[in-house]
Amino acid sequence: MSRPHRRGHTERQPHRRPAELPARPWEYALNTIATHQEQAAVPATGWWTEAVIYQIYPRSFADSGGDGIGDLPGITARLDHLVELGVDAIWLSPFYPSPQADAGYDVADYRDVDPLFGTLADADNLIAQARARNLRVIVDLVPNHTSSAHRWFQAALAAGPGSAERQRYVFRDGRGADGAEPPNDWQSVFGGPAWTRVADGQWYLHLFDPGQPDLNWDDPEVRAEFLDVLRFWLDRGVDGFRVDVAHGLIKQADLADWREPQEILSGQEAEKPRPPMWDQDGVHEIYREWRRLLDGYPGERILVAEAWVEPAERLARYVRPDEMHQAFNFEYLLASWTAPAQYAVITRSLEATDAVGAPTTWVLSNHDVVRHASRLGLPIGTAPRPNGIGVDDEQPDAATGLRRARAATLLMLALPGSAYLYQGEELGLPEHTTLPDEARQDPTWERSGHTQRGRDGCRVPIPWEADAPSYGFGPTDASWLPQPPIWAEYALDRQRGTPGSTYEMYRTALHLRRERGLGRGTLEWLASGDEVLAFRNGNLVVLTNFGAAAVPPPAGKLLHSSGPLDESGHVPTDTTVWVEV
Repeated sequence: MSRPHRRGHTERQPHRRPAELPARPWEYALNTIATHQEQAAVPATGWWTEAVIYQIYPRSFADSGGDGIGDLPGITARLDHLVELGVDAIWLSPFYPSPQADAGYDVADYRDVDPLFGTLADADNLIAQARARNLRVIVDLVPNHTSSAHRWFQAALAAGPGSAERQRYVFRDGRGADGAEPPNDWQSVFGGPAWTRVADGQWYLHLFDPGQPDLNWDDPEVRAEFLDVLRFWLDRGVDGFRVDVAHGLIKQADLADWREPQEILSGQEAEKPRPPMWDQDGVHEIYREWRRLLDGYPGERILVAEAWVEPAERLARYVRPDEMHQAFNFEYLLASWTAPAQYAVITRSLEATDAVGAPTTWVLSNHDVVRHASRLGLPIGTAPRPNGIGVDDEQPDAATGLRRARAATLLMLALPGSAYLYQGEELGLPEHTTLPDEARQDPTWERSGHTQRGRDGCRVPIPWEADAPSYGFGPTDASWLPQPPIWAEYALDRQRGTPGSTYEMYRTALHLRRERGLGRGTLEWLASGDEVLAFRNGNLVVLTNFGAAAVPPPAGKLLHSSGPLDESGHVPTDTTVWVEV
């Protein structure tokens, strides 16, 4: 059995389920097949190791002013919803001054609030009101790049080649006789070249939009500036930072050509070289310095890495004891909806983070990916759709997607570690797959030559009241992205208090998770067949049926289910149950 406080332990078969498991899926024997991992580090302790954190995309959460764009006062007015739901903290996507070339991820000033979203006083009030409700607040930090409107970049353009101002960014001379060719072959994540030429002939690097020039993290002034930005928000009371593109700050020194498709996910097999723009070892020195700064503040402030890094052992480097506290588990988010695939990714994840004493951080949806209520509605084996779904693409099956999404959520919330929820998933919101192309605002749409729809479909303002203007998002019908008519059936006021609704399923699961300490528990795999996944966490047995045939639930008291059992009391396909034993 496991030692106290272990986050999770599994046997060492990371790529397949054990051959000795019985073929019949109803044989969930309580003798475990897990073994203790002796070399695991001492596990971390702290609120973040088991927290459920709710992501708020400010422009799409709640609009207090009626202009169609969500804002900080709107968030403050809806905090009681999050208390009722049962989360521990909120993470706010960027609300800083910005030209909005990439929905605020192009920051012009890291120490202020964009008038679109309110004022610094509104931010202070939001933090204070959240604290009064025992909700912690994590803010987004975007250190890989600034906006091209940032005073630093404007100074760099004015100062010219060789200046200290240009040293803060990645400026290079071009190739070819007259420097008319980009310095290397790197491509932007949003499509097109990753270099733009300025009036004096030099080129600057932007791994994303041209309005997002990459900073040069080899420059001491850049490092000092961000330490000061961290202090600014820590002094205002935030509980931590979600670090955007955390694996991108350091580039390979020679900026060598890559000759491969550009992907934000570094995802290279161990024997293959890492892309020169992602997951370079030098990033870890930066985060060790940041960790020392945060550790000097009271109240357990945290760093969360958005690092699209594989394999899991490479991702675990970001959460070593002297670096970040959490890293999003994107391999889990992208895993196929089959028992073997889920078993493999959960096993790999727990083993990798156990080895460095960190919690595993689970996530199924966010503002950059197709919502899992739609993603899981595509046929199993469908290639990932990182750039959205359009009206002329293969459409998800809405009923199948929601059924699987609910089952996946109940499976995730029973795993040891921390979990992230994305606003609206507690309502079962699908992707807006019929969004008019003329309404799209994601830069991917334009930079890909209208071949990639982008991420707008998961960012549509969420519905609070079925019969209100903009479905209760704001006091008027204004909405920065059009909401589909089906939003009415997903509205909170249609689901609150309704037995079996997705909202009530989430709320019950979150309260049971907290009551039973599932986040700080252990995972013990139970014997099951290839179409069933079963494990034990404390005195809770969790079973997910991936197969077509219904299976009996484990013996014990049924506490919760992602959907109704069949007439025989069996667990149908794409359903997860929690049973007390």
